[in-house]
Amino acid sequence: MAGRRFGDKVALVTGAASGIGRAAAERLAAEGAAVLLADRSEAVEAVGAAIRSAGGRALAVQGDAGEEAHVAGLVDAAVAHFGALDLCFANAGIGGGLARLAEASVGEWSEVLRVNLVGVFLAIRESARVMVPAARGSIVATASVAGLRSGAGGMAYSAAKAGVINLVQTSANQLAGTGVRVNALCPGLTETGMTQPMFDMARARGSEARLGQLNPLRRYARPEEAAAAALFLLSDDASYVNGQALAVDGGLSSSHPTVPGKFV
Repeated sequence: MAGRRFGDKVALVTGAASGIGRAAAERLAAEGAAVLLADRSEAVEAVGAAIRSAGGRALAVQGDAGEEAHVAGLVDAAVAHFGALDLCFANAGIGGGLARLAEASVGEWSEVLRVNLVGVFLAIRESARVMVPAARGSIVATASVAGLRSGAGGMAYSAAKAGVINLVQTSANQLAGTGVRVNALCPGLTETGMTQPMFDMARARGSEARLGQLNPLRRYARPEEAAAAALFLLSDDASYVNGQALAVDGGLSSSHPTVPGKFV
């Protein structure tokens, strides 16, 4: 394999069938990690097969990232199959739509919170169960710029991602002194399985160039760009980074809304 930054590590990646999760899993494996891939989509099996074909170590498991027994089973499977669990990228999430306040239902909110927030809580709790006795580990949760402030996602999604950021902060402090770090990744607009309908629609009407136009880089992100930031947080390169929310958004969250050409 090309690099060995993660050569002695075992990683769990949820939401690994596409987008940022898949890019992260492939990069982890290429850099030497044994990777347990999890996703509700059967496409996760193909990702695992591709990693193994390239010479990497991977085990793919289908299931619901917001279901307690499943998440506990993922951690147990990583230990049983690979002998340890050093890294967890809690990346699985759903969009939840763009229902406005008056039209939003409790059922829709509950499902988004269950997968996007409770699922991350389960990933952190269950990973820590194994990592704390080993006195080492790195956990990264995918939040979003939508969790930083309004204007980047639906209400339920944004609230859940804000919860993920706070969960990361409180978890890092709950795990003080254990050797386990917990951080959040806050991507901006990225082409993933979840956002694909938006990209398909923009391309169909010839407006793809407008996607991401509000950030200073004036473009959207590739999954590999967000995955690279996640791997930094997972790695020993970030050994003194803990309880943080890293925005990978082309600069979108660096500014308040302005009128072009006016700065007051």
